[in-house]
Amino acid sequence: MENEIVLKPEIIGQIGSLPLTNTLLVTWITMGFLVILSFLATRRIQKVPSGIQNFFEMVVELGFQTVEDLAHSKTAVIFPIVMTFFLLIVMGNLLGLLPGFSTISFNGAPLLRSMNSDLNTTLALALVSAAATHILAVKYLGIKNYLIRWVSLNPIFLFVGMLEIVSEFTKIMSLSFRLFGNIFAGEVVLATISNIAAFLLPLPFYFLEIIVGFVQAAVFMMLTLVFMVLLSEKHESH
Repeated sequence: MENEIVLKPEIIGQIGSLPLTNTLLVTWITMGFLVILSFLATRRIQKVPSGIQNFFEMVVELGFQTVEDLAHSKTAVIFPIVMTFFLLIVMGNLLGLLPGFSTISFNGAPLLRSMNSDLNTTLALALVSAAATHILAVKYLGIKNYLIRWVSLNPIFLFVGMLEIVSEFTKIMSLSFRLFGNIFAGEVVLATISNIAAFLLPLPFYFLEIIVGFVQAAVFMMLTLVFMVLLSEKHESH
């Protein structure tokens, strides 16, 4: 079957009034897979870790150290949020490279498709990231100091505040389109190469997409981390 990539996610079913798309299905599968892995890694915790516990401890420790270098005293609050973004995105990216994605059909449409090749998914992630960032800002600054960032009686500071409001929307667009663009482009490349030659030739591109999947997850995590740290710091100039 010829691989065909379209921009819009395909609807494969209906749950009540909710259209079930192939990317939404993969999102649920990804979350379920992470829950199962977390259960397996923590069901028998040992002082001297081994196997899957050892692997997850290394991943979590590396992520924690990275967040701590920037967040310092806020690490305990920020780390779970940004690490969840990283694990969800990287797992979704890697699952999207498995055989059967975009090739197994159901109701005339691909049954499975990478969750991050859907702009709806990446936009939702970006909106959650932005919402969490502003909630943390209110938590650490207080509502008064938070509002001072955007509103001021000083015309210059008021103009700067308006620019910062625009920049917040720009951050959302940047986070969502960067992740979506890279993953969707990877799908198009793999589909095109697979149509030319089904064996051997696509392998280097699969390895490249594995790297891209990790990099894009790390970029989303780090940008969210930086936004959270910067927005939760008191703006002295106001």
